[in-house]
Amino acid sequence: MAERTLISPAQLGRPRGKVLYWTVFAVVVVVFVVVFLGPLYWMVTGGLKSTQEFAQSPPTLFPDSVHPENYSSAWNVMDLARLLFNTLYYAFGALAFQLVFDVAAAYSLSKLRPVLGHAILAMMLATLMIPATVLVVPQYLTVLDVPIVERNLLNSPWVIWLPSVTNAFNIFLLKRFFDSIPRELLDAASIDGASPLRALRSVVLPVSRPILGVVSIFAVVGVWKDFLWPMLTLPDPTRQTLNVGIYSLAGGVPENWLVAALAIASAPTLIIFIVFQRNIMSGLTAGGLKG
Repeated sequence: MAERTLISPAQLGRPRGKVLYWTVFAVVVVVFVVVFLGPLYWMVTGGLKSTQEFAQSPPTLFPDSVHPENYSSAWNVMDLARLLFNTLYYAFGALAFQLVFDVAAAYSLSKLRPVLGHAILAMMLATLMIPATVLVVPQYLTVLDVPIVERNLLNSPWVIWLPSVTNAFNIFLLKRFFDSIPRELLDAASIDGASPLRALRSVVLPVSRPILGVVSIFAVVGVWKDFLWPMLTLPDPTRQTLNVGIYSLAGGVPENWLVAALAIASAPTLIIFIVFQRNIMSGLTAGGLKG
């Protein structure tokens, strides 16, 4: 049975149809490239311009004179090395906590089938419908004086790590993937004497590398791009993340240095996506079909 498409093979085989098809295709590709890559190009080239050229109107498409020293000046003056270390520390700490607790939650809901498991999952997914800004005030009051332990978590890594654990989307992704793992594998491990924890470590996790890679990328990027929560909970300049630190120092540096700092801050996440884009797509679709 022939595959159905928007344009029939007969129309595409005609000269007029080919010209129209490739013209529309080229226009769409160019528009998407300009829309998505245009801001990145402006940011990178803006960091290479002089202060006068950056401020002139209308802006120049290409720098009249290239000043790569703007990037080194922004790196040194804004102390981006310290901000980058802080961000990496928070991001990989959040990653470790999410892999431990989110994997445990998803495995319990998928394979251990606790009482009211469907209701618990439904309530988790319901939190995705709540805007993140609505939860800022109650979360802030919670970390300001944590119940029971009565500890103030401001200016500590825990204020970033603990809220990141409650990620319903990652738990849902992991559960969907665990659902696709044949029950026979776990039954065979149980017959061999493996406990549920041993089955998770020896059977489930080795075949779950694609989705674990996706969750890891989401965890790192989620902390990396967050701004509002670190700005509220990390007032100490020596403990701030990259985004908050650049924002705090924005008023004391030239605009071309500021744009150069933003380009440096954007580079790691772009590199992560370019390197792992296949893993992201394969991980997101791995649990969609059962074979």
